[in-house]
Amino acid sequence: MKSQVEALDSVFAEMSAATDRLLWEEVPELTRREKALLCLTADVCQQTLGLSFQRHVAMAADCGLSADDLRELLRFVAYDSGYPAALTALARLTDLEREQALPAPTGQGHEVNAGGTGSPLPESMRQAVTALDAPFGGYMDLQSRMRAGMRLLSVRERAFVTMTVDVLFQTLQESFRAHLTRALAAGATPEEARAVVRFSAQFGMTKAWRAMHVLDAMLDELDAARV
Repeated sequence: MKSQVEALDSVFAEMSAATDRLLWEEVPELTRREKALLCLTADVCQQTLGLSFQRHVAMAADCGLSADDLRELLRFVAYDSGYPAALTALARLTDLEREQALPAPTGQGHEVNAGGTGSPLPESMRQAVTALDAPFGGYMDLQSRMRAGMRLLSVRERAFVTMTVDVLFQTLQESFRAHLTRALAAGATPEEARAVVRFSAQFGMTKAWRAMHVLDAMLDELDAARV
């Protein structure tokens, strides 16, 4: 993969390699598995499904992520990235697995419960969204309910994925607060939350800069609320 980038532009390859060294070797708060998941999340959201996605799929395999794990990631992120974006990534992933003779998925999934009722979201959030627009509240209930049974990715991993989506799309109010709170409730430390935002700088530095300001303010608020 490095040779492919060097063939395109050797200077760009050098800059990219230096960036990778910094973020993959000097951000110890995140595991390599978590970093691979966040890279793939960015590829889906930004539709960078060429060399970047190919590289990150290979990294994911090296980190022990299975084809089933990657499909759960795409199913999970679809409600935030948009289903069309996730579907395009799923088709590309399937092509890469075939082209590179990667292990195929086993079909492991979870109960979707699309015809059920309720939602695992906090009741206060559900009430606020329903008050804003009741049909939208119903849509949000459905999306959260269909993902409640996921088990291949941890709660911490899913929270970090959604925080990364927020940074990329600059949705740094209600959803970012909810996803940060979820990460902390899953045992993440404030420094690990900062590392998620810092790691996302490779997908857009100014977006990460803005998100870091918002994150620090939210952490201060949450800390003050505990006093």
